[in-house]
Amino acid sequence: MSTKKSTFLWLDTALYVIVFLLVQAITFVVVGQFFPNVVNNPTALVVSTSASNILLVLLFMLLRWSPFSRDYIRSRPWAVLAWTSVLAFGTIIPSMFIEELMGLELTEAEEQLFRHLMSTPWGYLAVGILAPLAEEMVFRGALLRTLLTLFERPTILFQSMPRWMRVWLPILLSALVFGSIHGNLAQGIHAMLIGVLLGWLYWRSGSIVPGLVFHWVNNSVAYACVRIWPGLTDVSLVELCGGSYLRVLLYVGFSLMVFLPALYQLHLRMKKNYLRESIK
Repeated sequence: MSTKKSTFLWLDTALYVIVFLLVQAITFVVVGQFFPNVVNNPTALVVSTSASNILLVLLFMLLRWSPFSRDYIRSRPWAVLAWTSVLAFGTIIPSMFIEELMGLELTEAEEQLFRHLMSTPWGYLAVGILAPLAEEMVFRGALLRTLLTLFERPTILFQSMPRWMRVWLPILLSALVFGSIHGNLAQGIHAMLIGVLLGWLYWRSGSIVPGLVFHWVNNSVAYACVRIWPGLTDVSLVELCGGSYLRVLLYVGFSLMVFLPALYQLHLRMKKNYLRESIK
């Protein structure tokens, strides 16, 4: 790969992130012209979030920044998608445990924004469906795909790197960016850790579909929990377990017993790396 082409690819990665942020900001401002006090208006938040995600999906699809293909679905990867769902469930409690160990909490303003977005049934459209689709297209289908292409091709900078590093550095970089765009440490650390799994799923499958399923399960569980138990964002994992740290560890251990077999099954079932073959 020529130096000129590599430079353009690096610029592309920056472009994807800038466009993602700009679309969200512009949509927020436009919606604010029709709804007063958008931040405290659940309807306005849903409209703004949904509109920005729809625009991102259309933009990245039409410009082919995130190539769309039915090939992966035609391979009938139903077992992979089922185990991906199990994997997502297995990350929920360990993720909460890590956040609490690090002392990470949302500010009052951030919690209020989160509750407003989740307080309406239409919030599920924004959070559970459109957000996973838009974010997987931007951060895996566009950003990670470009980074993997950069690190895979022989260049002066990367040719001396071992094979595993040329895979995991792009995954970690994309996860770091994915965590950063959430704008706060509590959600950012969670998104970064999940971003590593989503990146691995994308690299192994060559498709955003497994990551989309994972993302959908993760966001759907969060939405369902907040709707069923509105005060959940103010409750710690220890409090959920009745103040028993032993019960917390048991719950974390049980989750890992779900997570690790699912991860192993996915490792076995995603042996063929479609993405690597497509960028050779």
